[in-house]
Amino acid sequence: MNFTIQNVLISIDDAYLTVDVQVVNDKIAAIAPNLDVIGTTFDGSNKLLLPGFVNAHTHSSEMWQRGIMSIFPLELWLAELYDFAPLDLEKVYLSALGTAVETLLSGGTSVVDHLVLTPGLELETIAAAVRAYREVGIRAFIAPLIQDESLSAGIPSGKSVQNHDPYFRSTAATLQIIEEAVKQFHRPDEGVNILVAPTGIQLCSDALFTGCIELSDRYNLCRHSHLLETKAQEKLAQEKYGCTAVEHLQRIGYLGDRTSLAHCIWLNDTDIKILAQTQSTVVHNPLSNLRLGSGIAPILKYLQAGVNVSFGCDGASSNDSQDLLEAIKIGSILHNITDLDYQNWITPKKSVEMASLGGAKGLNVAEKIGSLSLGKQADLVLYDLTSLSLLPRTDPIGLLILGRPTNVVHSAWVNGKQIVSNHHVNTINIDKLRQELFNRSQWETKRKSPSVAQIETHYRQIMDL
Repeated sequence: MNFTIQNVLISIDDAYLTVDVQVVNDKIAAIAPNLDVIGTTFDGSNKLLLPGFVNAHTHSSEMWQRGIMSIFPLELWLAELYDFAPLDLEKVYLSALGTAVETLLSGGTSVVDHLVLTPGLELETIAAAVRAYREVGIRAFIAPLIQDESLSAGIPSGKSVQNHDPYFRSTAATLQIIEEAVKQFHRPDEGVNILVAPTGIQLCSDALFTGCIELSDRYNLCRHSHLLETKAQEKLAQEKYGCTAVEHLQRIGYLGDRTSLAHCIWLNDTDIKILAQTQSTVVHNPLSNLRLGSGIAPILKYLQAGVNVSFGCDGASSNDSQDLLEAIKIGSILHNITDLDYQNWITPKKSVEMASLGGAKGLNVAEKIGSLSLGKQADLVLYDLTSLSLLPRTDPIGLLILGRPTNVVHSAWVNGKQIVSNHHVNTINIDKLRQELFNRSQWETKRKSPSVAQIETHYRQIMDL
């Protein structure tokens, strides 16, 4: 698509300029004042143009349990989640639609979905998410969540002897599913990417990690995983490996410039140096970290060490939202209490860079998206600076990042195609989606999780509670 955005505000260093932006063959062709009109014209007056953000870590199907999950730490929270996880493929499809829409309307044009797979219907689950993301038009990075150890194996043994049930699917069978998913669905040029994505060291064998490395290298896939989200996982890594999880992942070759790692809370200084050396990306998920009591990731240390950092919402029952602007705000100002030296604090413009280019780097697409640069694909978001939550007029990016912006995304384009116009997603029927989400759910109160009952006593002992 060819189009021209006229008289739009963009950020340049420490200033703003009013320019025209030409997009030719779905790529940014020119940025300057008073350009000739090419293709369709869009009025950018009193609007701010930014590169699309990346929701760099979420789990779309968790949408069905948001607001109902108990106030638990991760290990107990997961036990409850799995007891009540939906298995309906239509729900997988609908929640992926909802995740895409909420991401788009909060500034995101790309989403990394660490997708929970329905046992026995793994490829069908992936197909349902692919269908949803294609329909909406968001750029999708689908990371099928895989493991080969049972849930109880994710809790340290301590001094006790723990027996864990074998996982229901073999490591080889799991890797075969991922390879088949790559063959069926990996279409980067069409906006659908498949990642290798073991859930984390707590529930995955080395055989699964090394199998994912092999698939990643053979098909040029990005890698994704949770890493040291909780203190319990830090303890578990020492039990399993006799070293930190980061040191172990470096030894087996999982880290690298195509690897993004969600959370990264319980790392030491040596671990941070390893992430910088391997050019791995940290995905900061501040809201779920607070919701689950996991801790505060040392993001300022990462940035000072040269580690690439991006933002994620995480799943919608550990957040419980897919508002990317909210995640960016909290993930930025949270660290003003972790370092007294205010010169290290994250500025609003730095937040924008992390959310856009930082996200693109973690997915190995920084040469294609992530900044307003000539030749890059037109993944763009236009913010309405006349919206009440962005007034009165001061610093547009400061208002966007530090405020509580609501209904401010006026337009959004993904690979040159307009997905949002005049504050509405125009590729799907939002009213129909709302009705489907309403009809397929019900008002609930607290539930009892049998799995939590089985493991809670041991968990409390291990964590000295």
